[in-house]
Amino acid sequence: MPITREQKANKIDKIKEEICKSSVAIVTDYRGLTVEEITALRRSLQEVDAEYSVVKNTLADIAVKDTNYEALQGFLTGPTALVLGRKDQVAPAKVLTQFIKKAKKVSIKGGVLDGSVLNEDQVKQLADIPSIEELYAKMLGSINSPATGIATCINNVMRNMVVCIDEVRKQKEAQG
Repeated sequence: MPITREQKANKIDKIKEEICKSSVAIVTDYRGLTVEEITALRRSLQEVDAEYSVVKNTLADIAVKDTNYEALQGFLTGPTALVLGRKDQVAPAKVLTQFIKKAKKVSIKGGVLDGSVLNEDQVKQLADIPSIEELYAKMLGSINSPATGIATCINNVMRNMVVCIDEVRKQKEAQG
């Protein structure tokens, strides 16, 4: 049963709304995936505040017009699904590439990040970037490192002084 123009307009509006809320959009081919695999991928993406949705190319093509994601139009061929990440720009790419390594069925067509077009290799490179949490941990480690070094140095001086005093005590006891 064909959908009406009103239903198509509603779907276009929904796609456009979701795309405009996103910080990153990645286009994939979903051929060969089972319902269970798509459900597992969706759940993994939901954990990082992203979503995976199968879209009709013609509707998505209309939805991305006049948005920062207009460059997605070049990737909207064949069976298409969109990964839309809202907060973290790296996490959806990480989840997707990890899923692809396991499933070996999905292929990345490309994506858009901050208005810049990404090819498949660039999406994979995006996935290799450390997450925000990892970067915070590294930064805190760098900030904490000098303080730890100073504390260790002071402890070594104190320990060496105690060892030296103990040696002097042993010499004096041996003398008399």
